[in-house]
Amino acid sequence: MAPRTILYTGKGGVGKTSVAAATARHCAAAGLRTVVLSTDPAHSLSDVLEQPVGSEPSELGRNLWAQQVSAQDELERHWSAVRRWLGQVLIERGVEQIAAEELTVPPGGEELFSLLRLKRHVEEGGWDVIVVDCAPTGETLRLLSFPEAARWWLGKLMGRETQLLAAARPLARAFLDLRLPDEDVVGEVQELVGNLVAMHDILRDRDSVSVRLVMTPDRMVVAEARRTFTYLSLYGYLTDAVIVNRVFPDELEGTYFGAWRELQRQELERVREDFAPVPVLCAPYFEAEVVGAAMLDRLGAALFASAEPAGLLHTGLAQEFSLAGGQGELRLAVPFAGKGDVSLKKVGDELVVRVDGRKRTVVLPAALAALKPAGAALEDGALVVRFA
Repeated sequence: MAPRTILYTGKGGVGKTSVAAATARHCAAAGLRTVVLSTDPAHSLSDVLEQPVGSEPSELGRNLWAQQVSAQDELERHWSAVRRWLGQVLIERGVEQIAAEELTVPPGGEELFSLLRLKRHVEEGGWDVIVVDCAPTGETLRLLSFPEAARWWLGKLMGRETQLLAAARPLARAFLDLRLPDEDVVGEVQELVGNLVAMHDILRDRDSVSVRLVMTPDRMVVAEARRTFTYLSLYGYLTDAVIVNRVFPDELEGTYFGAWRELQRQELERVREDFAPVPVLCAPYFEAEVVGAAMLDRLGAALFASAEPAGLLHTGLAQEFSLAGGQGELRLAVPFAGKGDVSLKKVGDELVVRVDGRKRTVVLPAALAALKPAGAALEDGALVVRFA
């Protein structure tokens, strides 16, 4: 049985690592063998837990382990032969050695290779729950959004092209002064592409894997979270909860922070509208920094007062996108809405949907933003908007 896997992502500085650690502690306290691993290069997990965390799972207590994934170790494991070959090619073309070493790692590569550690945990078994503190960006997940392209490249590299490459290698070196990749490089690329395809399949397993978006109730942070939510939906990843952290308490009204509390209240209302029907879990702005076991347990208790931390808190995609033949479609969950209750308007790259007087703003992916709405209809509890 696949372990329950929860990936936390969000803008830097919103408390994502603290939320991930609090979730892991809550799961472990419930008797579930839990590992929390961080692929965030900021290396904050040890600071939050106030315990040493190594590049391999470190046991912190009963049912609880933690790991700070080493991007360098994962690069060596998955990309060493390719790096050596690319480095030699670049140096032969006049690139300085230090610059060549930097150029041999693709953009986002460190985060991507770090995330592949999750694949090993899932395949090796032994865990009931895996909690992942992802890098503060959606890029890592977006890099895994092209499985068909990966399969195509894998087929090419494993087919006749590999044999042709072997035959051409000495000729290219002799006549073109060009160093073609050797069998080790080709084999490493084959393995990497295969891992990416498998990783994509793991993340798309909506019975056991979900993403949780962490944000604070601030306009810029919420705006980025909405964009991330759109792309997660576009690529078919399940978001089963939205975490709103550092919410000012009601008793601040009438004080210096009263105006901030009112602004947060307005943003919270928008969050509940724009991310519906995904559940929104809130945590207060505590009087002390959330580090160490006691504060993490307080955070976990606040977040999961009425929800199971390891449960699938939502099981359907709140919004789905498709594009084919120059036409697109958005399917948006609007349960219980009647035909006369719905109106929509496209403003730039946003689609503003009003349902029974409530407004919801959907950020459109670039491919759909370039098109115009061509029609809309309610189908089985969802608003289907067609673009052309």
